[in-house]
Amino acid sequence: MSAAAPEDARRIMQTGRVLPYPPERVFEAIADPAQLARWWGPAGFTNTFEVFEFTPGGRWVFQMHGPDGQSYANSSVFDAIEPGRRVVVRHDCAPLFTLSITLTAVDEGTALDWVQAFDDEATADAVRARCLQGNEDNLVRLGAVLDGRDPA
Repeated sequence: MSAAAPEDARRIMQTGRVLPYPPERVFEAIADPAQLARWWGPAGFTNTFEVFEFTPGGRWVFQMHGPDGQSYANSSVFDAIEPGRRVVVRHDCAPLFTLSITLTAVDEGTALDWVQAFDDEATADAVRARCLQGNEDNLVRLGAVLDGRDPA
């Protein structure tokens, strides 16, 4: 991935890791709503999917349920899907951002690159600490699901 222009760098949060599974298996954990619902979100969160149309232009509407008992409405569109390689999700309710998940085959399995680009710097700054930790939690939980463990 190319580096962000300096004026855009504050809007972007990026993380990643190598998972010991082939890209097709990692992609399956994204494409299958039953698996995705188990790992999506920060530690302690659960999900209820209302709409999951995993196709370019398809809607994804769900509630994230926090450990504090609160529910958080989410609405997104799948902007791009390349099986086994890439998923781009446009979060179209506040906070506004585009998430690009890229999967690359490597000797150890799959290098997953997670790039979240917020629409504006002020929003990115406001959610940065919570979002960076939440994104790390997402990938830890994804690894647990892939390993057949409880992603709690």
